[in-house]
Amino acid sequence: MSYEKVKQAKKTIIGIKQSVKAMEKGLVKEVYIALDVEERIIDLARSTAQDNNVLIHYVKSKIDLGKACGLRLGASVVALIV
Repeated sequence: MSYEKVKQAKKTIIGIKQSVKAMEKGLVKEVYIALDVEERIIDLARSTAQDNNVLIHYVKSKIDLGKACGLRLGASVVALIV
């Protein structure tokens, strides 16, 4: 999975808590979930996205996902705003 779409996104939400809240409010069109995080985080992000008809993308690395957002740290979940 390429991280280009995340790099080019103008508005993103980083992190599981904020992403879940935004998905529940209907503000998210796509979500990127790193597969190298705790299963409970993956499950929460996946189920919330499915319940709210949000397109899900899975990526291998939370470090690379964080870098795509301009962070020095990893990002478990990144949501792209509508």
